[in-house]
Amino acid sequence: MVGLKPSDVPPTMAVKFLGAGTAACFADLLTFPLDTAKVRLQIQGENPVAQTARLVQYRGVLGTILTMVRTEGLCSPYNGLVAGLQRQMSFASIRIGLYDSVKQVYTPQGADSSSLTTRILAGCTTGAMAVTCAQPTDVVKVRFQASIHLGSSGSDRKYSGTMDAYRTIAREEGVRGLWKGTLPNIMRNAIVNCAEVVTYDILKEKLLDYHLLTDNFPCHFASAFGAGFCATVVASPVDVVKTRYMNSPPGQYLSPLDCMIKMVAQEGPTAFYKGFTPSFLRLGSWNVVMFVTYEQLKRALMKVQILRESPF
Repeated sequence: MVGLKPSDVPPTMAVKFLGAGTAACFADLLTFPLDTAKVRLQIQGENPVAQTARLVQYRGVLGTILTMVRTEGLCSPYNGLVAGLQRQMSFASIRIGLYDSVKQVYTPQGADSSSLTTRILAGCTTGAMAVTCAQPTDVVKVRFQASIHLGSSGSDRKYSGTMDAYRTIAREEGVRGLWKGTLPNIMRNAIVNCAEVVTYDILKEKLLDYHLLTDNFPCHFASAFGAGFCATVVASPVDVVKTRYMNSPPGQYLSPLDCMIKMVAQEGPTAFYKGFTPSFLRLGSWNVVMFVTYEQLKRALMKVQILRESPF
């Protein structure tokens, strides 16, 4: 057995909620530069005039990160990290931590296991709930990741900090500005949540049922890697539209649909898969770190809870 052994007592909803948020923050800390590189590649070509003026062109994941470090400083790949951690504590806690509980609600009484339809429905439900709560943090995170700072002469720095970003967006664009792109984000995260959580749930269950692996690190790693790949393939098009729409100034796009149409007209269908490699590297590594950490945190938190409740 690699890592902590499973507890005899099933983890409580509170343990899953706290464990998912904490594990997601840890995964974000390790993979955030990949997410920033993905955002930069996704918006590249959106405004050719501005890009030409900046003379900044990104090529590949490593090239994007190195270009950012060279032109904007060592910390630039972590632009928006504070909002990213705020997002994960509210977002992952709901969409992952509450998944099992919502799945049980949708599962008919007396059923031996949850069907694929039930799992997908649970994934869509928790994904939509999470986006509704965490959307402002996602908007601020994307704005910071997309902004290019080339020093005092060429900087387009608009926000002095995370809280200033919330206040400025609400003041200039209204409270609705903090929920900009909610519809494409709900679509994206319903898809991502199903691809990630449902795929992980099914892969882990099959690996255990067929005795291919035991409930330990290799099983969690393989299930998480498969979940990350599936999520990237199905969610990339919606993710690109979401990123561009959330980062756009008022009036550039009439709606997410208008953003999608303009992308196809100006850049072709391949624009939907801009930043695919960093998306996969990000989601794949993020899922592996998150789910492996989540499984261990659940077990550790349950051991602590059992010890606290034990009379001896």
